[in-house]
Amino acid sequence: MPDWCLDRDKAGHYWLQAGDLVQRRAIIGGAGVIAADGKREGDMATPVGRWALRHLYYRQDLLGSVDTAIPASVITPHCGWCDDPAHQDYNCHVTLPFAASHEVMWRDDGAYDLVVMLGFNDAPPIAGRGSAIFLHCIADGKTSTAGCVAVERDDLITLLGHADADQYLSIDRRLLS
Repeated sequence: MPDWCLDRDKAGHYWLQAGDLVQRRAIIGGAGVIAADGKREGDMATPVGRWALRHLYYRQDLLGSVDTAIPASVITPHCGWCDDPAHQDYNCHVTLPFAASHEVMWRDDGAYDLVVMLGFNDAPPIAGRGSAIFLHCIADGKTSTAGCVAVERDDLITLLGHADADQYLSIDRRLLS
């Protein structure tokens, strides 16, 4: 399948186009998009680039199994993601409890019912360049993310069912304007 592409319409709304599938409404970071080399921890911006869909984490207790070619793991109450630039596990999945700053992946707002790790700042992670850049579900009542791309849960389930093992999400530089 070709790259999934983030696009914006004339009204400023974002859409995720995945091959021949119908466009899916998307939201991005509250600060908009930013050049990948300018991305910083906590800036609320979504980085421009071509990002591999590395790994799916999902709530099996809510969804059962998820049909996808992307490598997948079940989220448990002990799953976290390190966002502390000073820690050796920066921008990595961690087991809770965890002393350094981290995100909890077991959430009640629906955002991480399905969460795909994107290949941003991960090979290897550079401290302070940004962590936890994901493709995930739109949380109840949210109109932006902290830097991720999010779509409706049912749309993400459909997209993941059509994904290739080497699927990419492209966020084009033209979205910077």
